[in-house]
Amino acid sequence: MNAAWETLCSIWSWFVLGASMLIWLPLMGLLRLLTRRSDPGRYWVGYMFRQIGVLMATVNPLWQFRISGKTPMDPRRPYVVVSNHESFVDILLISHLPWEMKWLSKAELFRIPVLGWLMRLAGDVAVDRGNPRSAAEAMVRCKEILKEKVSVIIFPEGTRSETDEMLPFKDGAFRLAIDAGLPILPLAVSGTATALRKHDWRLGRSVAEVRVLEPVETKGLARADIGALRDRIRDMIARERDQMRDIQRRIGG
Repeated sequence: MNAAWETLCSIWSWFVLGASMLIWLPLMGLLRLLTRRSDPGRYWVGYMFRQIGVLMATVNPLWQFRISGKTPMDPRRPYVVVSNHESFVDILLISHLPWEMKWLSKAELFRIPVLGWLMRLAGDVAVDRGNPRSAAEAMVRCKEILKEKVSVIIFPEGTRSETDEMLPFKDGAFRLAIDAGLPILPLAVSGTATALRKHDWRLGRSVAEVRVLEPVETKGLARADIGALRDRIRDMIARERDQMRDIQRRIGG
């Protein structure tokens, strides 16, 4: 019975996601035209795009999402946001945060009809993993976005882990923050791994949480400090994630 219920909920949730994207596409196109001059950073059209994820999570009875921590007072203060990566559902969970961020995402997603068009309209950044030139161009684009007072978000693990262990963090996000002289805003995510298991289309039960940690300033740091900064942020996120998991186990969530 549980398996059948999860399958029905999965079909319903994916249907809502697909229908929402088709409805959102012309609306986002219109908003982009209306705000082309007043909002060159595409803040509002991107924020509208993230509400698709909020809607899908809201209509799915299998998921319970939570936000904790202190959100930034000024949504237009740019940060380089970094998070651990448990599942595709991380994106839907983080989309509940009340400010807009541009996502550094693998180029394959931009080639998917409708989804890719929406991501381009929203101003997200494509990167061809394993292609150094593409990675360099993506970082240039991220710098341009930050100058428009819009945050960017990067998963420094690069991909989802096949186990419960976090993967090593790559340097890109931390190099970007130091070069731009902007703070890093760490996020800790817990509970999304069961919401959508890797290589499976069916959704599962999940009580998931995203916690906003204290920003870490990078002013005065040089490229020689990238490794230490990277490890410090990873330790912060891992510690918070472990605490969140302990609480979820105690309450049975």
